[in-house]
Amino acid sequence: MIRTSSATARRRGCAAAGVLLAVAALTACGGGAAHQGSAAVVGGQRISIATVETRVAQLRTAVASQPGGPRTEPAGLTRRMVAELVLDQVVDRALADRQLEVTAGEIAQARDADAKLVGGADALGRELLLKQAVPAADIDSFYRQQLGIQKLAGASGKDARSSEGDAAVRTALAAAGTELNIEVNPRYGQWNPQQISLVDAPDAWLPQPVAAA
Repeated sequence: MIRTSSATARRRGCAAAGVLLAVAALTACGGGAAHQGSAAVVGGQRISIATVETRVAQLRTAVASQPGGPRTEPAGLTRRMVAELVLDQVVDRALADRQLEVTAGEIAQARDADAKLVGGADALGRELLLKQAVPAADIDSFYRQQLGIQKLAGASGKDARSSEGDAAVRTALAAAGTELNIEVNPRYGQWNPQQISLVDAPDAWLPQPVAAA
């Protein structure tokens, strides 16, 4: 899932809107010890099921603590969490391929600017939590991803808000996703590098035995 806060949208527009709205799912298949307890394996690095479940639980707790918060959670929340964790790594790889990075200072600057627009850090945190399903612990990751997408478009001399910029971002993320050889536990879907999203997974997580001839 790619998310933008309304504050971010007001300041930057819908950055790479096609990508931001399309990446709402993820996965692949394969076998081996690396897959034990894995929600996904990205570039050989595991994202554990426990990590995903912990972050989903934290999100649910944070939302439940908010007065006036939604009484029902978005459909496929766990799958969307897996998608976000994978997408973060895809964006990082695309940036690294172009010798680009998003600095802590840039994240802080963007976060502070949005906080001023919505009435302070607490208001921004509430907006991101309730509207974008971003808990406080993940706000910096949210901005890192958003700023990374803008930089990918800028590396091609494009504005991320334009159709040309969106196309440039999609090309960069598709290439990075292919390079990373992303494998996702099929309970969450299957990563399609060209769609930059999770699609339904037709295959088992572990290879099936070949029938004797």
